[in-house]
Amino acid sequence: MDKLLSQINAPHDLKHLRPKDLEALAEEMREALCRLAATRTAHFASNLGVVELTLALHTTFDFSRDRLIWDTGHQVYAHKLITGRYDEFITMRAKGGLMGYPNPAESPYDLLMTGHAGCSVSTALGLKCGDELARPDEKRHVVAVVGDGAFPCGVVFEAMNHAGGLKKNLTVVLNDNQMSICQGVGSLADTLDRLRMAPFYTGLKAEVQRLLGHVPLFGDPVERFMTQLKDAVKAGLLGGMFFEDLGFRYIGPVDGHNIAQLQKYLAMTKKFDGPVLLHVLTEKGHGFEPAAKDPTRYHAPAPFSQSNGKAVPAKPGGPPPYTQVARDAIGDAMRRDSRVVVITAAMCQGTMLEPVRDAFPDRFFDVGICESHAVSFAAGLATTDLRPIVDIYSTFLQRSYDQVFQEVSLQNLPVLLMLDRAGLVGPDGPTHHGVFDLCYLRPFPNLVVMAPGDAWDLRAMVEWALGRDGPAAIRYAKTAARRIEREAAPIALGRAERLRSGHDGTILACGSVLPDCLAAAERLADDGIDLEVINARFVKPLDTATLLGALERAPFVLTVEEGQLMGGFGSAVLEAAADAGVETARLRRLGIPDRYIEHATRKELLADLGLDAGGIAAACRELAAVPAHGGVS
Repeated sequence: MDKLLSQINAPHDLKHLRPKDLEALAEEMREALCRLAATRTAHFASNLGVVELTLALHTTFDFSRDRLIWDTGHQVYAHKLITGRYDEFITMRAKGGLMGYPNPAESPYDLLMTGHAGCSVSTALGLKCGDELARPDEKRHVVAVVGDGAFPCGVVFEAMNHAGGLKKNLTVVLNDNQMSICQGVGSLADTLDRLRMAPFYTGLKAEVQRLLGHVPLFGDPVERFMTQLKDAVKAGLLGGMFFEDLGFRYIGPVDGHNIAQLQKYLAMTKKFDGPVLLHVLTEKGHGFEPAAKDPTRYHAPAPFSQSNGKAVPAKPGGPPPYTQVARDAIGDAMRRDSRVVVITAAMCQGTMLEPVRDAFPDRFFDVGICESHAVSFAAGLATTDLRPIVDIYSTFLQRSYDQVFQEVSLQNLPVLLMLDRAGLVGPDGPTHHGVFDLCYLRPFPNLVVMAPGDAWDLRAMVEWALGRDGPAAIRYAKTAARRIEREAAPIALGRAERLRSGHDGTILACGSVLPDCLAAAERLADDGIDLEVINARFVKPLDTATLLGALERAPFVLTVEEGQLMGGFGSAVLEAAADAGVETARLRRLGIPDRYIEHATRKELLADLGLDAGGIAAACRELAAVPAHGGVS
């Protein structure tokens, strides 16, 4: 097994391999990818698609000196296999193992931890300019590999505009597999479609224009053939000119699964002066038929059988995930009210919105990986008296921070922000943990910020938020949405919910940690420690009467949140207490400390951070043993 791959300790080991050896190595790399994806959820189809491209890059350039940036970084598995990490490859995305994204701590071949899309051309141009300033005598090639899903990001074109103006030698490889996670959207996708059908083009637009003017048309079917050929060349010319008008020489399209052809044209890019865009056509899932047929399903699939690609049966039962509860609440709202529309940013599958898209195609908008545009677009919709919902992962909404400020909060528009994957997301690691949202949303005037404690809360919050005339945000975790059995109090602005009474201390639970807070209280009840548990529901505005009332009377108060402590829910309680002159010596906060959290399962991470039932109970035991005047921080 892996006869060739096991001998590759660094990219220089590829140099002596013959073309047929490289092809055999590519098959071994695909086998390694299949073995990994059969054991745990991992980015799969996209990595199958870049195996030959990875080999061609590392045999054409010397990235021990040259520079390579991957965008988005989840397509680096093949790169990791041949840059000294083969022996550890099976640990990918497991606790203590390799990260599923580039990680400079793992290898000098990983320059940046690129977990979000669109920034590669900017950073590559920065590397090129920095190298020329710091090391003017050294010639280094700089390459950015950009997927066609990431390519429409506005920052890509900001960077291309700058690069074209500077005329630096820079290679941008457009990895075009005709989709992001789902199918590509927008006019740029149409442009790439035309280019795929066009003949090879190297940016010689003046020569091609002259040629087109002299193509004779005669006879039928010869005339029809020549007309079609002329149209195809025009398509390539116009598409190439689109990039050349930004200052890039366009080359392509090139077969992304032909190693020899890729090597030829990558070598060509090294010879040109100025920035070059090499358009490479790849197939997601290439070499594994189930993934090639359904790359969306196999983007990051559950473990499956290598023989047939069928998923390993999951354990039956259990509550649905918060994402599904949110999806159903959105669908119900759209059925009730024709003003409700929904927007996502290339995450239709991740947010489970396919049924909503299919049921309401005219009121569903996928804007591609363009989160800033998504929020500004929602503001425009809201100005026409619609009720837009922006359904985006918490970590990705950070990319539209200015638009949340200027277009939504400042205008006080009724836009509902649905922040999926808030908190710890597990194996995706620090680039994707949605732990900063409370910190970055709390400062905005007019914006109401909510955190549901269970499935009932989430559905009720969606309905409540759509009924108000200002902006709101709801953040919910990547976990099962348990339903807490009780007669739930209705959602009211800035009102918390007391779920359990007790005289020995109080737990203030913010969002998805609520079930574990209740479980901790039940454990402690067996030890004779009787705790009050409050479901905060609102982070802004706070229910100061309820929360500060607990702080005034309880022997201790513990705030618990699945978010960054600095500026989060616990900080909000401290601020409110300070403003009201309430003593805070008996208050302690549990949450994410001031550091980036590595990848592991969500269960492992919560346990490590003391945010599971056991950790919460341990913190309460410690506090219960401290006298009320003991100065707990």
